[in-house]
Amino acid sequence: MTSAPPSRPPIVPAAPPAGGRRVSLSTDPVVRALAALLVVNATGNGLFLTISTLWFTRGLGYSAPQVGFALTLAGLCGVLAAIPAGRASDRHGARRVLAVVHLIQAVAMAGYAVADTYTAFLLLACGVTAGSRANAAVRSALYAHSLPAATRAPALGLLRAVNNVGIGAGAALGAAVVALDRPGAFQAAILADAATFLLALVPLRKVPATQATLPPAHTGQPKAPSALRDGPYLLVTGLNAIVNTLYVVLEVALPLWLVNHTRAPRTLVGALLILNTLLVVVLQIRAAHRATTLPAATRSFRLGGILTALACAAAAAAPHRSPTTATVILLTAVVLLTLGEVTSQAGSWTLGYALAPDHAQGDYQGVFQTGISLTQALGPVLITTLVLPHGAIGWIALGAVFCAAALALPPTARRAEQAKTARFG
Repeated sequence: MTSAPPSRPPIVPAAPPAGGRRVSLSTDPVVRALAALLVVNATGNGLFLTISTLWFTRGLGYSAPQVGFALTLAGLCGVLAAIPAGRASDRHGARRVLAVVHLIQAVAMAGYAVADTYTAFLLLACGVTAGSRANAAVRSALYAHSLPAATRAPALGLLRAVNNVGIGAGAALGAAVVALDRPGAFQAAILADAATFLLALVPLRKVPATQATLPPAHTGQPKAPSALRDGPYLLVTGLNAIVNTLYVVLEVALPLWLVNHTRAPRTLVGALLILNTLLVVVLQIRAAHRATTLPAATRSFRLGGILTALACAAAAAAPHRSPTTATVILLTAVVLLTLGEVTSQAGSWTLGYALAPDHAQGDYQGVFQTGISLTQALGPVLITTLVLPHGAIGWIALGAVFCAAALALPPTARRAEQAKTARFG
């Protein structure tokens, strides 16, 4: 999320055929451990996301431009963290590396409670964000090492639903902290979030300690193949990164669009995010069960990108409408966007794992996560400068980008699969 000898077989859930019975959280010990880890971590994340901006500006006293610069710099640091973390997972075992990452995150997060100089704030922001992106890459490697391919996508769908439940619970706690509006309450919440990284180490111990091993054909070679030299996989990573910009649309573009360009009530911003969270919890597992093979995953991803494009078109129609009509349009846009999210994510999981060699999953997942990190670092700037200022035309253009990426994915994935077969058999 320590590494066992390579000869030790991983403890994994029984693997039914793709499309067979669903992964059972109540009976599968590995999935249960991963779910417990995620719900603890996600609760802390939801808490932090709800209070962080207020704490940085009102509690620590930094201006909005200072906070924006720090978070932008932190995002770039995050881009640099995923690949080395993934490679370390292949070499030392994902569970051991994840434990180290959690310790780093706990220390960096706790520092936010007392970051009384801007230099310290910058360093902590970089540490927290780099830890977050490293965490994502290492967890992806852990899933590859501990979950069988036949049930991995359904298990990840279930875990993502659990993750959203945790974020929702944390956000509720954060709302209570905001309501109290006391510095001590904010500091206690920051420290509680830091403690979740340590608490999550308890279920992590129940996840099998495994690491990647080279297949016989590659034994004796000095290095495993690098994902950075795998052109077809990099293309898939890039297309996935483009469609992953949908999160920036949900969290940045739609709220700004609603507030500055429509007559919908401002309170709708929170309702849109809640609707998205609930729909993901309800729909993600089912969507994941339909994307367990590579052909099904490419179709799911393509559908997700197209639905996201339709969401952009819907959002473009919201200005110059009555408050009621604008509200209905924006709710429709979020429903379409969420359907695009759950279907594209279900396809993305299978694509990221199936197109990577088993003996270098950490390296490949690090690259895959780096693509996502780039969208998180650059997406807000690109959307606020290239999309929103151009109104409906900007939204239509953004939708066209999503659609093009979705349609380009299936042939690109086929080429990546052929390249993988040619290189690794």
